[in-house]
Amino acid sequence: MTDSPATEAPAASPTDTRQTLPADLLERGRCPFDPPAGLRARRGRGAVQPLDLLNGARAWLVTGFEEARAVLSDPRFSADRVRHREAMSLQPHEVAELAAGTLPQGPPVHSREDGLFVFMDPPEHTRIRRLLTGQFTVRRMRELESRVAEISVEHIEAMKAAGTEADLVPAFALPVPSLVICELLGVDYADRAEFQERTSIALNAAASPQERAVAGAELYAFMQRLVAAKRAESADDLLSGLIHDADPPLTDAQLVDIATVLLGAGHETTANMLSLGTFALLEHPDQLAALRADPSLIDNAVEELLRHLSIIQLGVSRVATEPVTLGGVELPAGATVVIATPEVNRDPGHWQDPDRLDLGRPRVPHLAFGHGAHMCLGHQLARMEMRIGLGELVTRLPGLRLAVSPDQVPLRDEMLIFGVHSLPVTWS
Repeated sequence: MTDSPATEAPAASPTDTRQTLPADLLERGRCPFDPPAGLRARRGRGAVQPLDLLNGARAWLVTGFEEARAVLSDPRFSADRVRHREAMSLQPHEVAELAAGTLPQGPPVHSREDGLFVFMDPPEHTRIRRLLTGQFTVRRMRELESRVAEISVEHIEAMKAAGTEADLVPAFALPVPSLVICELLGVDYADRAEFQERTSIALNAAASPQERAVAGAELYAFMQRLVAAKRAESADDLLSGLIHDADPPLTDAQLVDIATVLLGAGHETTANMLSLGTFALLEHPDQLAALRADPSLIDNAVEELLRHLSIIQLGVSRVATEPVTLGGVELPAGATVVIATPEVNRDPGHWQDPDRLDLGRPRVPHLAFGHGAHMCLGHQLARMEMRIGLGELVTRLPGLRLAVSPDQVPLRDEMLIFGVHSLPVTWS
């Protein structure tokens, strides 16, 4: 694809906040583990393709691995959601509003300097990122590893004590990472239901803008109370460390933003990988058998599941700050590019037989956690939780299998983070 599509349709407007993605780019087909049907239908059209939004604006879809990696590491592609409003509606509504400081039905939120750090460019992003990285200490991660194991075993034993059937999502996949991120941040686990409910609504593409805005305001208020409590009484947790160790100090708004991102991302993504990953293993009995026969495959299994499933659907977008040639396509300044992670991680130029789940596949880099300056901060923690959680499930629940037919498992098609709403399982 060597010609520029820039003249075929108007570019996304910086003032238009009604952009929406075609529904077929989010809806899964017959196989819940494959990319959405709309993405699969675009295969063979080039690594960088024009994407017409439902309002008639033009964006560009990136489906090639090398091209996606280039976007995520090139400073000419901006992550800033305030300076570049044209990309904002590709994100959840309340996140866009929060980044702009215009969230309705909530308290006054941010100045420009206090926006969500994940929607910043250097040097603003660099300082906060460095502070956060400093809190993920070797000591803290080692302590969390033992706690992940304890929490995983406790929940599996509770499932076994209750019988031989369970819904794996509320019984295991959701509470394990929720407990871990609560301990990391210093959140009372009794409050988990509140932030889980608010986050779920905020990430639901089928919820109305008003519903998402209200959920975002309530989540913000919850985080304000948490920050105030940590300022008043410090503890040995990440949020307290950010409050008392940063020089110059972080503002309350910055701390709320950081806590919101970490608390939401820390349980939603891992919970869905645990449940969807288990579903995938149960539907690929040869791969599950290989893992049972050789538990040392678990690290490979985690990486292959991350690549194969790619639960972040179309949530990563950037804006070109100047004309850029990407994958042979000339993009104009102001062009919005959308990373199609499920397709990027199935690029046949990077993997052999990419649609096959193969736990023995040689490990090569994937983009499930992103790349570059904005790579997921919690990737080590997420990998640890998957390695321990899946390993314990496979070991402690022999005969684990679905309790319903695969087509009865409700999928999170409407969510920007893909997964399953429930996963009824049984075991012998």
